[in-house]
Amino acid sequence: MYAVIKTGGKQYRVQPGDTIVVEKLAGEAGADVSLGEVLMLGGDKGVTLGAPLVEGATVAATLVETRKGEKIKIFKKTRRQGYRRTNGHRQPESVLRITGIEGAGESAKWDGEVSLLTKAEINARARGLAARVEAPVVAEEAPKAAKKAPAKKKAAPAAEAEVSGDEA
Repeated sequence: MYAVIKTGGKQYRVQPGDTIVVEKLAGEAGADVSLGEVLMLGGDKGVTLGAPLVEGATVAATLVETRKGEKIKIFKKTRRQGYRRTNGHRQPESVLRITGIEGAGESAKWDGEVSLLTKAEINARARGLAARVEAPVVAEEAPKAAKKAPAKKKAAPAAEAEVSGDEA
């Protein structure tokens, strides 16, 4: 089963288990979100079109994270006038995991577990920079031998005899 939803002025085709990036929504990570603007439903019984919305249809989702999007550079220039301005912008966005669709006498649920890992953590793990959570390894420690300081060299007796012989 799939649905076409409208949020943030854009339309998205979603199925249970999909991860989508939408305009920023209010809420903390892990919060359940209900999207009521369903424009179309498709499933085993066929396609149901809304005029403009499908009555009683909802899409359930879980908010995974709220983050900033990719940087957009703005560059302004007037030629031969020495005018140049550079600016940047990062649009806030939310990542959603679709967990269920209901409407038109049908429903579909996603049985998986929603992981709340952020994109930054996933990228760090892919590069091997983040520590993974693993079971602690217990190893027996062998007793360490004490290090001895290196022995000092003794002066040769012949050298001492020469020094004392020169004095006489």
